[in-house]
Amino acid sequence: MISLSKNDLNLMPVKSSNRVRQSRETKMMSKAELARLAGVTVQTIDRVEKGYDCRLDTKRKILLALGYKLSDRSRIFTEEN
Repeated sequence: MISLSKNDLNLMPVKSSNRVRQSRETKMMSKAELARLAGVTVQTIDRVEKGYDCRLDTKRKILLALGYKLSDRSRIFTEEN
């Protein structure tokens, strides 16, 4: 049996649901194109689409690159983000 301490849990990646991939695919954008428009790496887009947490600034860049207003954030990212 594996035992995790409180500190171990803080190091584990946080996953959450979002609609980045669905929105990107609806707009017929590649990950590379979204990354270029948002000013982030393709790896960042990939991690966000897989549900890993990211900085608020990264979410803002992705929203704007997808053509959304900041007030539309709940359409792409869940409120717990």
